[in-house]
Amino acid sequence: MTALQQLSPSLLWSFFDTICSIPHPSKHEAALSQWIQQWAREKGLAVQVDKVGNLIIRKPATAGMENRKGVVLQAHIDMVPQANADTAHDFTQDPILPRIEGEWVKATGTTLGADNGIGAAACLAVLADDTLRHGPIEVLLTIDEEAGMTGAFGLEPGLLHGEILLNTDSEQDGEVYMGCAGGIDANIHFDFQAEAIPAGWQSFHLQVKGLRGGHSGVNIHQERGNANKLLARLLLTLNEQLPVRLSHLEGGTLRNAIPREAQAIILAPAERLAELEQAVQQHSTLLQQELKEVESNLQISLQATSMPEQVLDSATQQRLLAALVACPNGVIRMSQAIDGVVETSTNLGVIKTQGQQVFVQCLIRSLTEEGRHYVEQMTHSLFTLAGARCELSGGYPGWAPDPASPIMQQLRDTHQQLFGELPKIMVIHAGLECGLFKASYPHWDMVSFGPTIQGAHSPDERVHIPAVARFWELLTTLLANIPAKG
Repeated sequence: MTALQQLSPSLLWSFFDTICSIPHPSKHEAALSQWIQQWAREKGLAVQVDKVGNLIIRKPATAGMENRKGVVLQAHIDMVPQANADTAHDFTQDPILPRIEGEWVKATGTTLGADNGIGAAACLAVLADDTLRHGPIEVLLTIDEEAGMTGAFGLEPGLLHGEILLNTDSEQDGEVYMGCAGGIDANIHFDFQAEAIPAGWQSFHLQVKGLRGGHSGVNIHQERGNANKLLARLLLTLNEQLPVRLSHLEGGTLRNAIPREAQAIILAPAERLAELEQAVQQHSTLLQQELKEVESNLQISLQATSMPEQVLDSATQQRLLAALVACPNGVIRMSQAIDGVVETSTNLGVIKTQGQQVFVQCLIRSLTEEGRHYVEQMTHSLFTLAGARCELSGGYPGWAPDPASPIMQQLRDTHQQLFGELPKIMVIHAGLECGLFKASYPHWDMVSFGPTIQGAHSPDERVHIPAVARFWELLTTLLANIPAKG
């Protein structure tokens, strides 16, 4: 047995161990999907793959519970691929290497994939455990949740017959979610003219690193440093103080992860090297002081590097840096209806230099259509004024809270009976698939819950072992007490 398989509940952890061993980043879930299909068929369960690649696995009710309401137990099988800069890891080929540290399970230099691998493992464990009591169960395992919610978008009406959806994609023990934010991507394109390198200039690699990163919905209110924003501020400052030319700019890898690292290739006159180094050091000290309470490991480095072939034209460089510094990022508005909940936010998640174009991507989230539309207008207006093309795409709806939800009330009462306390009933600022499911299955009574996962979407991701045991006990007790139809 592996170390994970010795944890309790052993069946759930065994499935999670297997999930870690099969590469499954977003857009590359095929191998994991095939393994699950083969396992389920060997188990004698009915398996269906829909037109976009979602898996539906059906397990009949246990004897005497055939008249209970049908439950759709749901998770997504893709994971966010993030690795530390010093970790060589091919997420399409290499397994995740989990390890136990005290009461936590972590990965080695990469994201763990507990988001949503623990939920998927719980779904499979319910299918595998014939000692459980439950009504009719349909397990829905969606694809590509982290990179576009393709699976949820493509779910057809009429494929599933349950009345209750249990989403396992929440990340805090003791909290039950009954609503979530919607979102949309802002895809921005700066075209530039390539110019020759000025004579007598030197090239340098400028990097911001050591930030905490994290989930752009769950952690956005904690005001963690965004490497893209910090690097843009530094570059604009240098651009104002010295003759500096920009050759290459990149930062972040996913629009739904707060960027932990960003880097640029810049050029400056050789005779002004001392001024450049001093300006970088002064701005580094300023940023470290500004973020000392939340980003204790922030590092900014400047190193000589090989000469690039081109630089951006000066006009585009100026417009690009000004727009990145002005670009909204972080919390835009807190909810006036739900105390302590973020209503609207945006994350400057990705910057890439590709040929003669700089690509920028932001993820806008909001609990309200009005809030989302406001930030769409703000972002589109800013980058249009800066001479870029801004395209909005991939919009998905939020999940409107239903305070009278029967399954939410039942989950709340079950939690109190098991653990002696009521859970917190919450609305999450992250995007859950529930909002999209409502479009095809408006009658579903839905709720989301899960164990404590910290640092999701970053290599600091970890899942709390005791919380997983509580999650399993809550899930299986809830399934055993689903009410009868009608």
